[in-house]
Amino acid sequence: MPELAWWAWALLGIAAVVVGLSKTAVPGAGTIAVAIFAAVLPAKQSTGVLLLLLIVADVFAVAMYRRHADWRALARLAPAVVGGVLVGVVFLWLANDTWVKRTIGVILLLVIAITLLRRRFASTVESGGSRRIAAATYGTLGGFTTMVANAAGPVMSMYFLAARFEVKAFLGTAAWFFAIVNLFKVPFSIGIGIITVPGLLIDLVLVPLVAASAFLGRWLAARMPQALFERLVIVFTIVGAVYLLVA
Repeated sequence: MPELAWWAWALLGIAAVVVGLSKTAVPGAGTIAVAIFAAVLPAKQSTGVLLLLLIVADVFAVAMYRRHADWRALARLAPAVVGGVLVGVVFLWLANDTWVKRTIGVILLLVIAITLLRRRFASTVESGGSRRIAAATYGTLGGFTTMVANAAGPVMSMYFLAARFEVKAFLGTAAWFFAIVNLFKVPFSIGIGIITVPGLLIDLVLVPLVAASAFLGRWLAARMPQALFERLVIVFTIVGAVYLLVA
């Protein structure tokens, strides 16, 4: 078991709760977990440890919202996401921790820009002629950010919000999207050495918190108005992005 201070375990525990909530109630909150893991663990190691917790949370999210996915939207995103993931694999293979941290900062600047321009992008996604362009843009950026930093939540949240999905359709489509993409990332993550035995031991300690918070998130989502849901997604996206940028 890795030797971590009590405050580090406390922060990781909070991040694990955020992971569960982000998958079943407020997707944008996941960036806060990315920030905490990157602050407590080395940048590359944090990506591998967090990935496995995200997959556990994906199982709960898919089980809860599996019937609410928009498969046409997922099909439009697929080619760009695969390309973005592969670019991210090459980057992680070549980059050191310093470059990974700097890249996370740049990624989050882009996320903030996307968030602030959300209304403009909303009309773009809805128009048929530009729908493929929006899917390619968000999909490529989402694929790269999820491979490098598990930080695609804000990017894809903005895409799904712009497509005007209601709460359950949003959560169902996001659940299947990240479940498929995160499993796709596992062989690459093992190959480049960011999934390790010490990381697995950390995950074993944190999994119960992820499971409990996933059920809490389902309870909250069932009682959350659409307007409040959208505001929370945007607020958590900006807060998490700014924190990671300055960390």
